[in-house]
Amino acid sequence: MSRKYFGTDGIRGTVGEAPITPDFMLRLGHAVGQVLRKTERRPTVLIGKDTRISGYMIESALEAGFASAGVDVVLTGPLPTPGVAYLTRALRLDLGVVISASHNPFADNGIKFFSARGEKLPDAWESEVETAIAGEQRWVGSAELGRARRLDDASGRYVEFCKSTCSNDLSLRGLSIVVDAAHGAAYHVAPDVFHELGAEVTSIGCRPDGFNINAGFGATAPQALVDAVVAGGADYGIALDGDGDRLQVVDGAGRLYNGDELLYVLATARLDHGLAVPGVVGTLMTNLGIEQALRGRGIDVVRTSVGDRYVLEELLRRGWQLGGEGSGHLLALDRHTTGDGIVSALMVLEAVVRSGRPLADLLAGVDLFPQTLINVRLKPGADWTANRALADRRAEIDRELGASGRVLIRPSGTEPVVRVMVEARDAAQSKRCAEQLAATLA
Repeated sequence: MSRKYFGTDGIRGTVGEAPITPDFMLRLGHAVGQVLRKTERRPTVLIGKDTRISGYMIESALEAGFASAGVDVVLTGPLPTPGVAYLTRALRLDLGVVISASHNPFADNGIKFFSARGEKLPDAWESEVETAIAGEQRWVGSAELGRARRLDDASGRYVEFCKSTCSNDLSLRGLSIVVDAAHGAAYHVAPDVFHELGAEVTSIGCRPDGFNINAGFGATAPQALVDAVVAGGADYGIALDGDGDRLQVVDGAGRLYNGDELLYVLATARLDHGLAVPGVVGTLMTNLGIEQALRGRGIDVVRTSVGDRYVLEELLRRGWQLGGEGSGHLLALDRHTTGDGIVSALMVLEAVVRSGRPLADLLAGVDLFPQTLINVRLKPGADWTANRALADRRAEIDRELGASGRVLIRPSGTEPVVRVMVEARDAAQSKRCAEQLAATLA
């Protein structure tokens, strides 16, 4: 069946508008509980959240929904998405639940789920949940109601896990690092990880108030980090997004490195240390320059649909370890079951420390193709796939670009927009072509 509520990364929307309402969240918790109880007599789920003010309301509604289905709940409070994935697996629980809208503004929120193994769940499971939402609610009696408790040391456990993913002898002593947590879920854990490994840490974007998540800070607004690194004379800057699974890096010169570049660094660092890297998984958005550079090092590149869940599925299918997106979702399956901004940052810094070379040198000779991305908000009910003018203009641009560029037009899985991307060797050409395509949609 087609999914009504689930998108590419769980359920997401504006708080107070369906489905991000307390009544739906109660029903969702109950429906998920019903699905869990098909295989588990007394399931236990872990619920974590980011720092949005709406997290309190959603957490309470989900907790009630789970309890009404006879499911126990463990609450962590604010914790990065990958922290929830880790603790779900480490504590041998049945499901991990994250209340977050990731990089979206505070007015949005959402829900995503992790399996007992700390992995994102497949489409078939989400469809089963949607069937349960539409079906009959089966409230349990008082004797079967679920219980709730808080896990007081969740953040400390996650800090220790992050440190355990890098080499035991890795030291960041002598490095000054600015950490930007986007006023999000990693505000109270990310600075500690780098500090405890020896770095001199300055924190920005680590004072959440319920309303400022992702506002002018973090991986989706990295200029604040660039400015702080340059002004403070730091060696590197680490930018996470609101739920802590994305990463952008800044060096001491103020140069920003996106997920595509960091994926290249991680892959080639392994090669340089004699490890086999048969291939990496990117997405339709992965920069052509990165693909060409990786192939030049003998590393195969496979593309999937946009979304880290699809990258994960392809990695598991092929038995590979590394994949990611330009947005900063990076996967290293020998380190974690899901994308983790802190763990990814540690791998990048480890590559720098081990090589004795600055990050810019590790990307020497890699030439990115200029990309222009335009988000076009459509009128309600508009069918962009039936736009003949768009199809004709795209055909003309495809012929113009030939093998030295490409066009990608796709609906967003997290926002009500169509994303138009044009990649070309020339930045002016990329911008011109993208604007022409966007104009046919406006």
